[in-house]
Amino acid sequence: MTGPSSSADAVILTPHYGVGIGVVALGLVALLLTPLWGGALWLGMGVGLLGLLLLLQTTLLRLEFNNEALVVWSRKTQLRRFPYSEWLSYTLFWPGLPVVFYFREVKSIHLLPMLFDAAGLSRQLEAHLPHLRTTAEKPVTDQP
Repeated sequence: MTGPSSSADAVILTPHYGVGIGVVALGLVALLLTPLWGGALWLGMGVGLLGLLLLLQTTLLRLEFNNEALVVWSRKTQLRRFPYSEWLSYTLFWPGLPVVFYFREVKSIHLLPMLFDAAGLSRQLEAHLPHLRTTAEKPVTDQP
């Protein structure tokens, strides 16, 4: 395929730069601690670079929900396809301030930083995986 689907039933999530900006900000705060602790320079630079990497990934990656699967795109290249029929569970960590999305398939688990609209992600998960519906009080358990 040459890029994300233009099909009417496919939904591509809006990018969200909050996690990347937050990690860059943590790196800057660590740099402010340099006069108190020499190691803060390296910590701040490492955390800041991680934040810049997350910002780059937010710009490049897209999640598409279509009728059969969640598809991960990088520009016009399909990176991965996750058929809904293979999903066992999913959850958004810290629903009030979602920063990590976890899901488990039959053969593997996936942990993704929240680089896209969390509300849109929740809506699509509920629409395409109603049998795995999760609540903030109780995480989804694995299905047999």
